[in-house]
Amino acid sequence: MSRRIFRTVPLHNKAFLVEWKQKPSDKLLEIILSFKSAIDKDAKVSRTVMGYQSLLIHMKEEIQNMSLWNEYLNELQIKIQPKIIDKGKIWKIPVCYDNIFAPDLIPLAKSLKIEVEELIQIHSKTKYRVYFIGFLPGFLYLNGLDKRLHFPRKKNPQLKVPKGAIGIGGRQTGVYPNESPGGWHLIGKTPISLFDAKQKKPCFASPGDWVSFEPIDKRKYYELKRKIQKDNFKMLPNQ
Repeated sequence: MSRRIFRTVPLHNKAFLVEWKQKPSDKLLEIILSFKSAIDKDAKVSRTVMGYQSLLIHMKEEIQNMSLWNEYLNELQIKIQPKIIDKGKIWKIPVCYDNIFAPDLIPLAKSLKIEVEELIQIHSKTKYRVYFIGFLPGFLYLNGLDKRLHFPRKKNPQLKVPKGAIGIGGRQTGVYPNESPGGWHLIGKTPISLFDAKQKKPCFASPGDWVSFEPIDKRKYYELKRKIQKDNFKMLPNQ
């Protein structure tokens, strides 16, 4: 049997966590997605929730024998190790980087010692991998932010970050799917809704997909917003 590269942590009588030792990477993402795909098919499992290095497993009934699950996961590790996930869908999210939507864009550029235009170019030219969805419904945890844009989060988070705000915090960038408190530096805004509870699939993107940001001007922003309000717009992948 291959060396075990994860550990299981019981959380309560109906849930346990599988934690991997590796640092977050595309390879680890493939492994976790493969585990999730197999485990989701088990009739005893109610749902699974991904993290950067973990998979939370909720059971329908109380866990009677954790050792059986450990054996199953060990066998699963051997079976799925060679499995490679597909390339994932590519989503282009339109973003207006205008100052009216980007209160922290100029201060952040100054702190990073780069021009505003360069910050926008670096941010929008990068392709980001969706690792998992959490924090808020529809909040995409994206990997791939260029090191030139890494910057600590705000010391004093603001209480109300608007829906659709694009932020940078630490080594990450992301979109706030709804109004919420937040400590990231806000550099733009999208009119696109990342979470719609009325849809069969509330969030259009999935772990393993790719996201890029497409710069748009204010005119295009408001045009898209009107289309969305009239239910005249549908988010479609590039492939």
